[in-house]
Amino acid sequence: MRLPTRFGCFTSPLHLPGTDPYLLLREDMELVERLDGLGFDEFWVGEHHSGGWASLSSPELFIAAVARHTRQIRLATGVLSVPYHNPFLAAERAAMLDHLTDGRFILGVGSGAYQADMHMLGIDPATTRTRLAEAVEVICRLLRGEEVTATTDWYSLHDARLQLRPFRDPVEVVVASAATPFGMRLAGRLGINAMSHVAPPWGAVRAGQSIGAERLPSQWEHLVEAADHPVDRSDWRLVVPVHVSDSVEQAKAELLEGWRHQRTDLYNRTLGVPIPSSEVAQDKAFDYTVAEGGLIIGSPEDCVRAITELAGRVGGFGCLLISYQDWAPAEARARSLELFARQVAPRLRGTLDGIDVSRQWVGARREQFVAANASGRDTAMRPEQETATVGS
Repeated sequence: MRLPTRFGCFTSPLHLPGTDPYLLLREDMELVERLDGLGFDEFWVGEHHSGGWASLSSPELFIAAVARHTRQIRLATGVLSVPYHNPFLAAERAAMLDHLTDGRFILGVGSGAYQADMHMLGIDPATTRTRLAEAVEVICRLLRGEEVTATTDWYSLHDARLQLRPFRDPVEVVVASAATPFGMRLAGRLGINAMSHVAPPWGAVRAGQSIGAERLPSQWEHLVEAADHPVDRSDWRLVVPVHVSDSVEQAKAELLEGWRHQRTDLYNRTLGVPIPSSEVAQDKAFDYTVAEGGLIIGSPEDCVRAITELAGRVGGFGCLLISYQDWAPAEARARSLELFARQVAPRLRGTLDGIDVSRQWVGARREQFVAANASGRDTAMRPEQETATVGS
C-alpha cells in the first residue's frame, strides 16, 4: 500500500466576512512562508468571485506575489476555473508563472464551483465540464510547444503558440475531481494528474448521509481505464481537512464552533446547501464526518493512524493536501501545522525510521554497553593506581 510522502495545504481561502480583506490577504501570504519554512511540499490557492467568504479572485497573481518569499514549496492554482478563461491566455500565464517560481508552478484546473460566478460571467453551468475538457486539452498542447488552431462555441484560436515556453520541464497539470468520474477520466485521457476531495467541504450534510468517500477507490479506477499509458498512484492527490492537537476531544473543541458557523453562514444561508441548523444535528454531523474519514483530527498518533487507514481504503496515494480552514483560533491552527510537520509527516515519510531503529538497537544492548564502559574505565584507572603505589 502506498502511503503519502508529500504534503501540502489546499485553501480557497475562506475567511469569515467582517475582517479587513487586506489584512486577510497578508495573513494568507504569511501562511505560505510559514509552510515553506516547515518543509511542506505544496500550497494550493483557489479562485472565487462572489459569496463574501472567498475574495481571492486571481490565484496566479497571488502565486506571483509569494514566489519570491519562498524557497522550495511548490505553488499551485487550486484551482483555476478554466471555463472562465481563454485557454491560450491561461497557458501563457502558466508558462510565465513557471519562470517566476523557478519551475515550482503547478497548474491545477477545474470546472468552477460557484453558480453566482457563472451567472455573472454569463456561463451556463451545464457547459462547464465540456468547456473544461476543451480548454485543458488545448492548454496541454500549448505548454508542450505545439501550434494550435481550434474553434468552439466560446473561443477560437488561429495558429496559436506560446512564445515563452515553460522554465525547464513541462508544467504539471492537475485536474480536480469531485463526485463524478468526469475529472478522473479526463486526467487519464490527457495524461495529466488528478486531485480528489475525500468529502464535500461542508462534510456530511447530516449524520448517516454519505460523504462520498466510499467512491474514492472507483475514482482511481476511472483514471486507469481512461489512460492509454502507465499511471502511478504516487501522482494522485487527496484533499481532506486535518487538525492536529492533543487529542480527538481537544481538536473537536477547537474546531466545532468555527465549523458550525461556516456550514451555517456560507454553505447554507449563502450557497443553499440544505444543512440542518440545530446544534445537535451539527454536532452529530461533525462526529459522523470524522468517523467516515472526511475530517481527520486528534493527536499526531491519531492523525497518522487515520491517514494510514485512508490510504488503505483507497488503495494508496502519493500526496495529502490539508484542506486549510479558519475553523479553529489562529494559535490552534498554527500549532496544528507545526505538529503535522514535526510529528505526522515524518512518520508517514519514514524519515524517523532510522532514529527509531537506532534507539531500539542501543536500548536492547544497554547492559552490554554499560558493562563495556565500566570495564574500560577500570582498565584506564589501573595504571594510575599502580603509579600511585610505586610512588609511595
